[in-house]
Amino acid sequence: MAAPNAITTRQLLRLIGTPQAPVLVDVRTDADFNDDPCLIPAAVRHSYDDIDGIRKLIADRPCVVICQKGKKLSQGVVSWLQTGGARAEYLEGGTLAWRATPGAPSVPVSALPAIIDGGTLWVTRHRPKIDRIACPWLIRRFVDARAQFLFVAPTEVPGVAGHFGATAFDVEGTDWSHRGDRCTFDTMLDEFNLHSEPLDRVATIVRAADTNRHDLSPEAAGLLALSVGLSRQYRDDQQQLKAGLHLYDALYRWARDGAGETHDWPAGHGQ
Repeated sequence: MAAPNAITTRQLLRLIGTPQAPVLVDVRTDADFNDDPCLIPAAVRHSYDDIDGIRKLIADRPCVVICQKGKKLSQGVVSWLQTGGARAEYLEGGTLAWRATPGAPSVPVSALPAIIDGGTLWVTRHRPKIDRIACPWLIRRFVDARAQFLFVAPTEVPGVAGHFGATAFDVEGTDWSHRGDRCTFDTMLDEFNLHSEPLDRVATIVRAADTNRHDLSPEAAGLLALSVGLSRQYRDDQQQLKAGLHLYDALYRWARDGAGETHDWPAGHGQ
């Protein structure tokens, strides 16, 4: 049984990728981090001895503190945070236990773009529909919860990327874009090492809807319809992104927990 202020790797795995995920703070020493330069999805590295900085980082949100073994560093930080009333837990067994947990992904830090103003900064074409909403959702939920996204005219993407240090995505001629018949969402799963059964299921639907290959997935037509509907509702791309995140939250939970469920009428004919 986990300690009262501990969370197991399996419990944390169920939270990651959902809006209910806590703030994840990786407080490993440089030596421990260099032994395994990867992060639990959406985790942020922070020095264990900067308690005030961690308090500012988590604000009033629940957090999980992570070190290599789930011992002195993470337990000490959690205890400090709790003295100020923070809702803090440590990851039982640390990153070593996470690595040993089946299906638990780790994001290589080498794949992360530069941090701008506290988070990664991305830019793409305005008026997003499918891939350009799905990718920000993936980044916010599994890579960098503090990521910001800029939407500009297609001709201005390179200039904005250059002047503001943003990483261009879903634009021809960039690293973060379509590869062959696969979408930018697929590229990000590859580069961030995030392949899993539910995310691969979402990727197939995104690819089918984004490339007009509805034969790949029966859900593609529904995603296209909802995506076009969202784009007609919002003139402001940031408002559309905010609404679109909820759409992909629901799609991910379906892909993870409900893909086998059916529905029929009268009640009782389906599941």
